[in-house]
Amino acid sequence: MAGRIEDYALIGDMQTAALVCRDGTVDWLCLPRFDSHAIFAGLLGTEEHGFWRLGPAHAADAEPPTAARRSYRGDSLILESEWDTPRGTVRVTDFMPPRDGAPQLIRIVEGVSGRVPMRSALRMRFSYGRVVPWVHKHEGRTVAVAGPDSVWFDTEAETYGKSLTTYADFTIAPGERIAFTISWEPSHKQPPPLPEPEQSLEATEDFWRDWVEHCTYHGPYREAVVRSLITLKALTYAPTGGIVAAPTTSLPEEIGGVRNWDYRYTWLRDAAITLSSLLRTGYREEARAWREWLLRAVAGDPENLQIMYGIAGERELGEAELDWLPGYENSGPVRVGNGAAHQLQLDVYGEVTEALHLAHMTGLARNDYASLLQLKLIRYLEDHWDEPDEGIWEVRGPRRHFVHSKVMAWVAVDRTIKLIESGDADGPLEKWRELRDDIHRDVCERGYDKERNTFTQSYGSKELDASLLLIPQMGFLPPDDKRVIGTIEAIQRELSTSDGFILRYPTDGEAAGVDGLPGDEGAFLACSFWMADDLAMIGRVDEARKLFEKLLALRNDLGLLAEEWDPRLKRQVGNFPQAFSHVPLIDTALRLTASGAYGG
Repeated sequence: MAGRIEDYALIGDMQTAALVCRDGTVDWLCLPRFDSHAIFAGLLGTEEHGFWRLGPAHAADAEPPTAARRSYRGDSLILESEWDTPRGTVRVTDFMPPRDGAPQLIRIVEGVSGRVPMRSALRMRFSYGRVVPWVHKHEGRTVAVAGPDSVWFDTEAETYGKSLTTYADFTIAPGERIAFTISWEPSHKQPPPLPEPEQSLEATEDFWRDWVEHCTYHGPYREAVVRSLITLKALTYAPTGGIVAAPTTSLPEEIGGVRNWDYRYTWLRDAAITLSSLLRTGYREEARAWREWLLRAVAGDPENLQIMYGIAGERELGEAELDWLPGYENSGPVRVGNGAAHQLQLDVYGEVTEALHLAHMTGLARNDYASLLQLKLIRYLEDHWDEPDEGIWEVRGPRRHFVHSKVMAWVAVDRTIKLIESGDADGPLEKWRELRDDIHRDVCERGYDKERNTFTQSYGSKELDASLLLIPQMGFLPPDDKRVIGTIEAIQRELSTSDGFILRYPTDGEAAGVDGLPGDEGAFLACSFWMADDLAMIGRVDEARKLFEKLLALRNDLGLLAEEWDPRLKRQVGNFPQAFSHVPLIDTALRLTASGAYGG
């Protein structure tokens, strides 16, 4: 059985990522890209679907021992796990070196004290656990082949095969180091080069140290901010600049429920807000790369902007269910692809325009096509802003006039007007100023409930929606406007969990609610960070700080967050780690630091 979501560590090479459990088991790895088929899919099934366990030997009928300690090595993505056993202490170092060639996962076992019996158990299953590869020896190396894929296993330890699994049993003494490496290569090509684990470890540590040195944030929450930035960097597909929402698929938003989605793609919304956080903390190169990715992805058809694309800009992300996988803790179905790719979500136009605006304001070198794209997006909104859409949360129910979507359409127009006013673009200034006023008036008249003094989820509805918390953050209304304060307080009353975290919107249990799905979900962590931001903006800074620090306490021991928090089970749920949780963590830290609202 897979571990709890928060039991996992992330390692990656900015092209793909692996999840390593506390007991030393890699339960998830897709090769060679984030969105490739998994060779270890035990996370969504059983050990029969692929895993790699490396740790102290244990009895066959006993649970694998969990590490007594684990941490990342400094500000890096190098994981160090230590076990204390009756025979001594052992350390395992796991990492994936940033690469131009074959992807590698390297695991180095080091004796700390005593003599510790160890075991490596490697069970590769291609195509998300469905295909058993042909495993054989080639010039002294172990290789697993199936269809287009080959995975090469290299170690100095003696290995043997049993029950379609490759084992290595050995004893480690103080000062000894034994490395294990898997490398992927297309099966029709020559074998990948022999790995050089120690040199790769040194190069990987140097890479992360150099990258973190560019961070311009030095406030009281630096540890949390830097770990979140490293996580966002790890979710960036280096060859193209695309940013995945998470490296996993189908980790459930409700244990045992059906709200299971594939997040291994680039949502324009998530990527745009990630770009904003990177820009505000000194990372212009990532911002430039993402802008170039965006221009390639939407080239030739900006009027039909998709809400998400593949990490290289692919448009077709057809959704399918993998019926041979039971799902994480039997939370089925397991989905790959994402059918929401072709939804209409008007807010995306605002998020993209806001990101381009921020890039322009922070001095990123001008790109004429980026300005042209921005103008094209507004011309589309001129004719479509007043249509119903699926909204920020990708509801699979009927389209509605979501208030957040209208607010973000206003943001798109407002930021483009500013671009024209700065002299860096040409456009019908007066016409678009009128459009901006029209959208603003429409939202305030049709999306506001005067009796309850709150904006609502959609025109004519009574439901609330945590995305309304972005109204003051986007500058649609000032923080001290009574309608803003009323909305914040209404969301606190109606969408707060018992421990003070924020739900996205009401759900109806077994009945299909506004999103067209049965079941419930946890508190959405991004929305909870947004609440902390808003509280700080309206002067309730002590309350904002306390909420922020409660949210920081939800991180696992390595500083990682999933998408949601289950207030009933007291555990993380949803895909992991989630960019949409780590970005607002950074933003809230910056806001609280600027306001001086932090503890001693």
